[in-house]
Amino acid sequence: MKIQLSVNNEPHEIAINTSLGDALTRWGYGDGKIAVAINGEFVPRSTYSERLLQQGDLIDIVKPVGGG
Repeated sequence: MKIQLSVNNEPHEIAINTSLGDALTRWGYGDGKIAVAINGEFVPRSTYSERLLQQGDLIDIVKPVGGG
């Protein structure tokens, strides 16, 4: 069974009981330096493997921009 969610305002479908960590790897973010919020709430990196994605989650993934 699959669930529908949004990643950076793009619709995605993923298997039920998928962790955030597994999803990030699947979406090509792997070990990249990123910050993630689900439904407007920051998710600590240490919890990525424990956080299961839910139907309708709104996921925002941001990469830091260097410069100055």
